[in-house]
Amino acid sequence: MNKESEVRSRLFEYQDLKYRDFNSKLIPTVNKDRIIGVRTPVLRKLAKEFNKADYKDEFLKALPHKYYEEDNLHAFLIEQIKDFDECIFALDNFLLYIDNWATCDMMTPKVLGKEPEKLYYKIQEWVNSSHTYTVRFSVVTLMKFFMNERLDKKHLNLLLTIKSDEYYINMAIAWYLATALACNWDMVIPYIEKKKFNKWVHNKAIQKAIESYRITPEQKTYLKTLKIK
Repeated sequence: MNKESEVRSRLFEYQDLKYRDFNSKLIPTVNKDRIIGVRTPVLRKLAKEFNKADYKDEFLKALPHKYYEEDNLHAFLIEQIKDFDECIFALDNFLLYIDNWATCDMMTPKVLGKEPEKLYYKIQEWVNSSHTYTVRFSVVTLMKFFMNERLDKKHLNLLLTIKSDEYYINMAIAWYLATALACNWDMVIPYIEKKKFNKWVHNKAIQKAIESYRITPEQKTYLKTLKIK
């Protein structure tokens, strides 16, 4: 048995078929046959164990993986990388193999936050990818690491350069805008007032902002007047 098979065998030890059936409905872009049915806390625990194993590097190179959980395990191993450049290298090798929003969004390497200038440069590269989940990862990463005092108009303008009909890209942009409105209303609201983004993103961002507890009732009332019919 090779090392990849050993990892896979461990994953099947924690298989929960009911959870697999439930989870498969949430990630429609993944064939159900690719889902083992392992809960996320278990995957994180296994990632900590495998991170110390001598076959970790071999597993990270074994792309593409067969199962959804192997992808998530891979994502959690990347999260544990402590060196910024090494993490970026690992991400570049892995992102093109991501085929769903869940694997994309759950991967948040803390080391990325230590080099904001270098990270933003990389985000600008990822934004221009032809791969749906690389672009989504760029938007979600921008949201995770560049909010509050790091929020800047150049980030909003960068998102304006994304022209896509992909649902999972546009949903990420809408999510970003709703979050940004909560962080800095005065900076972001002009982009909504001037209808800078396409109709779907615009209206979805308003919807998500209205659902947020961080937006005031007065702001929600105003946002409702800005919907594009």
